[in-house]
Amino acid sequence: MSGQSSATRISAKALSYRAGVWWGLLGVAAFSFTVPFTRVAVGGLSPVFIGGARAVVAAALATIALTATRQRWPRTTQWGRLAVVAAGVVLGFPLLTSFALTTAPASHGAVVIGLLPAATAVMAVIRGKERPARSFWIFSLLGALIALLFASLQYGGLGRLEWSDALLFGAVLAAAVGYAEGALLARELGAWQTVSWALVVAAPVTIAITGWSVISQPPVGSPVEWLAFAYLAVVSMFLGFFAWYRGLAIGPIAHVSQIQLVQPVLTILWAALLLREQLSWATIVGGIAVIFFAALAVRTRMKRGR
Repeated sequence: MSGQSSATRISAKALSYRAGVWWGLLGVAAFSFTVPFTRVAVGGLSPVFIGGARAVVAAALATIALTATRQRWPRTTQWGRLAVVAAGVVLGFPLLTSFALTTAPASHGAVVIGLLPAATAVMAVIRGKERPARSFWIFSLLGALIALLFASLQYGGLGRLEWSDALLFGAVLAAAVGYAEGALLARELGAWQTVSWALVVAAPVTIAITGWSVISQPPVGSPVEWLAFAYLAVVSMFLGFFAWYRGLAIGPIAHVSQIQLVQPVLTILWAALLLREQLSWATIVGGIAVIFFAALAVRTRMKRGR
């Protein structure tokens, strides 16, 4: 009987892990269109409006969902953590990437954002107070240096990073913090509840940002640009997090975050197909290098965890 019980526990763990991977993959597939569609939307809509209004639309959907299902309010200590999630994924990442993609190609943004899986793993290690192997930190540092080198060479030489690169690196840091904290909260509140409450917490700020942007620069876009904005608001800012946070919550966080290594590859593919962006050798090599070192870092982290 004890042997059967042990087998049942192992099977349950394997099933749970597979579920986390598939939920994570679904979220990554949804997020992989974010950069190309942001690039489309900023063609006619201001970055401030896109970054704020997409969160306002998502917050309205979140309010409806929370009210309709009569969710209990978070505890006092959880509100502060929700504010961290909101600052990272509701405010920081959308606004920073929107500004960056007014000048940077979508494929370039995808390669720099390829650091996000390793950055998320680092934040998970810090937040969980674990002790990874030394090689984990080595690979993470190499990945960051390769990304910096790629971004510099892409614009004509070493030491010539563009302002858009600083914005993209800031977006990576903001998202990594929000992902790690949100994953821990999702284990307490639930996946979709976490992103919904985070959107509600950020609503006063995003409404103010949206109102200011509408007054200063009334949004005027083509139907295609508005469709791209609708995807950013409904899928990238809301529904995609249902799957992503559920996968991270099933976890382990650092392991499931490996799935996001697929995102830069998908994003570059969509940029080439939808935006007709050229795939230069610098973009291809840079993407492969960033993904390679990010994969080594995250895999080293998981070997230590096991």
